[in-house]
Amino acid sequence: MKYPIIALTLCLALTHPHMAYSQLYSTRAGFVGFYSKTAFEDIKAENNQVYAIVDAGKQNLAFQLLLKGFVFTKELMQEHFNENYVESDKYPKATFSGAYTGNVQPGKDGVYQVTVKGNLSLHNVTKPIEVPATIEIKNGHLLGKTEFKVKPEDFNISIPSVVRDKIDKEMTVKINIDCASK
Repeated sequence: MKYPIIALTLCLALTHPHMAYSQLYSTRAGFVGFYSKTAFEDIKAENNQVYAIVDAGKQNLAFQLLLKGFVFTKELMQEHFNENYVESDKYPKATFSGAYTGNVQPGKDGVYQVTVKGNLSLHNVTKPIEVPATIEIKNGHLLGKTEFKVKPEDFNISIPSVVRDKIDKEMTVKINIDCASK
């Protein structure tokens, strides 16, 4: 898709027609990283090309990223990730859409603790998630941060037994966004 941020905006607008009265924040340079640490191997993969849009007035948010955007410390890991595990040619992106709860005041600088709840789609599987997060409003920007765990098998990602001990059963996922006001 040539213009993913436009698609995310349209998605929010269609599902929430009163969006025009809300405060929108967006970025094309969000961050998602996932990490695994075992006695045999450390895995670090990071993607700095995450599209995010937040409707602060309605407390809705949506993310989209291309799986091939993850960069690994070892090139062979990146190749195996794309070809064997997430099958990124067949399932090229991951998405999240949901909402957050908490007393966030979009026009007022401050740090707010929130709960994000929604649907994470990866590898043609959609799962509900609910995680604590921090939102900071600062100088016309909305900064969001969270960390949570996911299990590859929850998304039908199978890990061959020959490397199973090298990959943690739960991957740590870290998300950081810095969205500018639209």
